[in-house]
Amino acid sequence: MSSKASILAAIQKNKPVASPLPDLLSFPDEPNLVEKYEKGLSGNGGQLMQVTAIKNVQDYIEANFPREQLKASLVEGVEGNIDVNNISDPHDLEHVELAVLQGELGVAENGAIWMPEKNVVHRVLPFIAQHLIIILKKDTLLTNMHQAYEKVKVNDHGYGVFIAGPSKTADIEQSLVIGAHGPRSLTVFLMD
Repeated sequence: MSSKASILAAIQKNKPVASPLPDLLSFPDEPNLVEKYEKGLSGNGGQLMQVTAIKNVQDYIEANFPREQLKASLVEGVEGNIDVNNISDPHDLEHVELAVLQGELGVAENGAIWMPEKNVVHRVLPFIAQHLIIILKKDTLLTNMHQAYEKVKVNDHGYGVFIAGPSKTADIEQSLVIGAHGPRSLTVFLMD
C-alpha cells in the first residue's frame, strides 16, 4: 500500500460520524415592510421615493439631471439617451452619469435589492454610473435575507448581485465617504 493510500485509509477509518444539519431558522415577517425598507436603505446612504406612476420617475430625472448628461435606462417608460443593448464593450459605459434599472426584490432588513444580469445587460453598469435609480415594486419587498435567498434563482440568470446603497468606504479615520468607487447616489423608486 502506498503512503498516500495508507493516509487516506487512516482518515477514512477515523472519520467521525456525520451529525445532522440544524433545522433552518425562521423569523417573523416584518409588519411594516416599507418603513423598515426605507430605514435599511437610508442607513446605507440611499433614499426611497414612493411614486404612483413611472412618469414620476421620468419627471424626477428631468428635474435633477441635465439633458446633455449620458443616461442609460433599461426600464420601459423611462427615457435614456444611450442604448446599452447596442454597446459591445463595457468600457464605453464609463461616461454614463445615470443608470435606471429594474430591481427584482428588496430586502427590508438591510435595504438591499436583488439585481440579476438580465436587468443590467452589462455587469458593470450599476457600478460605473455616477448615479443609480432602481425601480422596485412594493409587492416584491421581503422581510429578510433568508426569504430573499429562497426567491433568488442564480442558476436561472448566471449572475446577480445584491445592491445596498451607493458606493462607500469608511476605512479612513472612521469617516464614511459616499461615492468612493461607484455610484455617488442611489435612489429607489417604490411603486405599487
